Amino acid sequence: MAVEVCVKAAVGAPDILGDCPFSQRVLLTLEEKKITYEMKLVDLSNKPEWFLKISPEGKVPVFNSGDGKWIADSDVITQVIEEKFPTPSLVTPPEYASVGSKIFPSFVKFLKSKDASDGSEKALLDELQALDEHLKAHGPYISGENVSAADLSLGPKLFHLQVALEHFKGWKIPENLTSVHAYTKALFSRESFVKTKPANQYLIAGWAPKVNA
Repeated sequence: MAVEVCVKAAVGAPDILGDCPFSQRVLLTLEEKKITYEMKLVDLSNKPEWFLKISPEGKVPVFNSGDGKWIADSDVITQVIEEKFPTPSLVTPPEYASVGSKIFPSFVKFLKSKDASDGSEKALLDELQALDEHLKAHGPYISGENVSAADLSLGPKLFHLQVALEHFKGWKIPENLTSVHAYTKALFSRESFVKTKPANQYLIAGWAPKVNA
């Protein structure tokens, strides 16, 4: 049986890859390990019956490593992929596993914020500054020379941050965070990333209802 993964289809375009950073994380892991897989796009606004059978909560990504068992949650899925397909290793050293982990919630809070004085921008800047300092000391990737699981988790989130904040707020990562800029450039130009990233227009369409809520 084939390795299969169900991921989000684009908003308004059910046959095009959508904007879920957790789905992209799983796709990146498969691409970096050169695993052949079958990708199934799921229109989350109109979930098909077959999908709800394998994902009763209706969430993506869900993954099947070829044994017919479907598993959910990108943390669990990437762990299973690592165990089943150990080469090349994408294991992040435990001391670096949480680097950048607060960036995504900080970004979402700032993106949705309607109050310029609520501290959400500064909270995001503090997290990006901490990432910059880590990369200066240990880079170019989170655990050094090679890409690891932490990068494949953080990369899609930074891509969302970059595209969504520029579109909705005219905001960019400050130029002085040079290590973060070098990091995103290196990650976003990887073949695996180019192949699995959503088009900007679908990323923006995905965030619009949350920003305008």
